[in-house]
Amino acid sequence: MTPFSTVITKILFICSVLTFSTSPFALEKISIAVGEWPPYISQDQKHDGVISHIITDIFQEIGIEASIHFLPWSRAYDDAAKGRFSATAVWMHKPEREDDFIYSDILLTEKFVFFHKKSLEFNWNSIKDLKKFTLGGVNASSYGPLLDKALIDGELVMGRVTHPRQNFKMLLHNRIDVFPFEINVGNAVLKEHLTSDEQNKITSHPKPYLNNSSFLLFPRTLRNSKNLSIRFNKQLEKMKADGRYDLYFEHLKQGLYKKDDSPH
Repeated sequence: MTPFSTVITKILFICSVLTFSTSPFALEKISIAVGEWPPYISQDQKHDGVISHIITDIFQEIGIEASIHFLPWSRAYDDAAKGRFSATAVWMHKPEREDDFIYSDILLTEKFVFFHKKSLEFNWNSIKDLKKFTLGGVNASSYGPLLDKALIDGELVMGRVTHPRQNFKMLLHNRIDVFPFEINVGNAVLKEHLTSDEQNKITSHPKPYLNNSSFLLFPRTLRNSKNLSIRFNKQLEKMKADGRYDLYFEHLKQGLYKKDDSPH
């Protein structure tokens, strides 16, 4: 073997060793449990929705490949709490959830309103005004401090189902009167699952009952959750500071998360 070929062989060997030794870090993977929350999180959107896109991009930027797994909301919460997933998204803040999870910084700000049939004479100024109405909700969902407290205290009664679309169907059939829900998610569900005639029978009250923040939750049962949450928050802060966070939502407004278009 010539001296030149010997040098080349040594270089190739060193490169192969370095590539092999660093590959475990490049292949670090985690799984995120989510529920359907269109247009923010949805299997029917590019990148599984804008929030899924933000989450996976943040993790990618810190050297982690995050995969999104869709489950019913209650199962997403329970399985993540048991450590079967590295995180779950997105959730309102509730004090009791802090026993199970570490909260990220604010990932999404939402506006919650009361959906109802147009034929219903509905108005409200306080939570007490809801007492005469039958409410519908979704399993494992929080509806903000005031409404949650009224439900716990028995001042209001809410029947819960698995999927939001079921509540809209029950509105149409007069099985419930009012459905508290996030306005953009609600409108997306209406367009996806109801006919044009059915959509025209449902409206929402113009006054939001809650302007809410939602979070990515990291299970306390996993030892690396604290470190992972710190790294995630640091990158989220950078994304907000440099304007990229807002750009994702501009793409959402432009319809670029629809299956026939793709955000850049």
